[in-house]
Amino acid sequence: MSLSTRADAPRFESDAYTFYPLAVPSRGSKELAIWHLDAGAGATSPPHQHDREVVFVVKTGRMAATIGEEELAAGPGDAFIVPSHTMFALRNASAVEPATLTVITTVGMRAIMDGNSFPPPWSL
Repeated sequence: MSLSTRADAPRFESDAYTFYPLAVPSRGSKELAIWHLDAGAGATSPPHQHDREVVFVVKTGRMAATIGEEELAAGPGDAFIVPSHTMFALRNASAVEPATLTVITTVGMRAIMDGNSFPPPWSL
């Protein structure tokens, strides 16, 4: 058994999002990949896909997502479940308040954006 803390996690920034890997291979995880995600006020991700299912659990704030053709909204305790190979975009529904999320997937997940497939650095 081991402990992985956010305080000791590396920090990765992309647009107005900050990722803190908690359980990923570089931190000892063999099967699951989990990270803490800070979404700055008004943060919006570009449309993209993953090659594995990804779950986004909202901890604080209000988030919105386009998953396939569906527009969804979530608050604390809610989860977006994004199927593999489904186009989606995530955004902070507030222009003034940040939000926090926990993201769960499996080790080896790859993002697909603009025809390119790559492992996000916070997932390694």
